[in-house]
Amino acid sequence: MTTTHDLPAAGPRADGPASASEPTPLSTLLREGTRPEHEAAEGSSFVEELLSGRLTTDAYVDLALQLHAVYVALEEVGEQVRRTPAGAGVVFDELRRVPAIEADLAHLAGPGWRDRAVPLPATAAYAAAIRAGGAEVGPYVAHAYTRYLGDLSGGQVIGRMVQRHYAVADEGVGFYAFPAIPKPKPFKDLYRARVDALDLTDAQRAAVVDEARAAFRHNRALFAALAEVHRAA
Repeated sequence: MTTTHDLPAAGPRADGPASASEPTPLSTLLREGTRPEHEAAEGSSFVEELLSGRLTTDAYVDLALQLHAVYVALEEVGEQVRRTPAGAGVVFDELRRVPAIEADLAHLAGPGWRDRAVPLPATAAYAAAIRAGGAEVGPYVAHAYTRYLGDLSGGQVIGRMVQRHYAVADEGVGFYAFPAIPKPKPFKDLYRARVDALDLTDAQRAAVVDEARAAFRHNRALFAALAEVHRAA
């Protein structure tokens, strides 16, 4: 689940150069360029209610079921991207989330959890948007950066809040654990450096930021759909 990524206290404008001769790093463009969409997703009523303990464990399970479809799409595309010369450096096995989500769901919902794993229309649209980029590194980076760095940052708080409010055991929040990344900050620095090193034109860099904005809007639509389900419930 991604609702928070680590924004700097201040930084260069998304549309301005870092210096007279050096373009703004793509990672900075992504952080600054998605700020409004990030804040809107973070303020989703579903997220606020889940993290304040006003929902139920079923709401958390439903979120995991929907995120499973999103990460299946993301990691399928990642396998295509890693086979390209441009994309090999930005796909990391340490970030894979599908096995952890599946283990969480087996613990929380039992062996029949796949029978409940029906994507909502908003989820299906999100997964389709991820797959639409195919093996192109730019669209993949937009979605992967948005999701994985959020999981490594604010996602850690989310995992703790879910355990606190819903008495979920460690076996049910493995999605938020990254045993292969014992020190998130150096890893995130490496990840940003790899993203910044991609050889992209200005138009391609702008397209990555646009796609990352779209990723946040898809994320927000997913939260809104879950809010409707649980409001009705």
